[in-house]
Amino acid sequence: MNTFTNTRKLHATPSAVFAAMQDPARLARWWGPSGFSNRFDVFEFRAGGRWLFDMIGPDGKEYPNESVFLSIEADRQVVIQHTCLPHFTLTITLEPSAEGTLVHWEQVFADASFANAMRHILEPANEQNLDRLSAEVCLGNVPSA
Repeated sequence: MNTFTNTRKLHATPSAVFAAMQDPARLARWWGPSGFSNRFDVFEFRAGGRWLFDMIGPDGKEYPNESVFLSIEADRQVVIQHTCLPHFTLTITLEPSAEGTLVHWEQVFADASFANAMRHILEPANEQNLDRLSAEVCLGNVPSA
């Protein structure tokens, strides 16, 4: 199995959730598992745009990342292709709901053996990522000045 799917209800509108994805300062605050921070070098938030950044672990180790935004539909969906190892495509879909927004997070790895070997890390990391998104959107965090 090479696909990881997570769903989260957020008490915010799809436009509020999308705003936390398109603003690089806000995205840098919530992207990644607990304890990680980010340093963005290139952030071209448009279809075909590049996203080059380092994720910095709690121990200070840097993890270079290279991605391309395959498609972006405002307030609805962002599709990201991770172009360095490990290769995966992440689709984040925002669905309006009575409570606010249902976030669908689907990560599909090119290498099923890698995905299975890393499942014990990837499953909780994706939940932590959604925890951080929820905190950014729902707990009153605002963009940096």
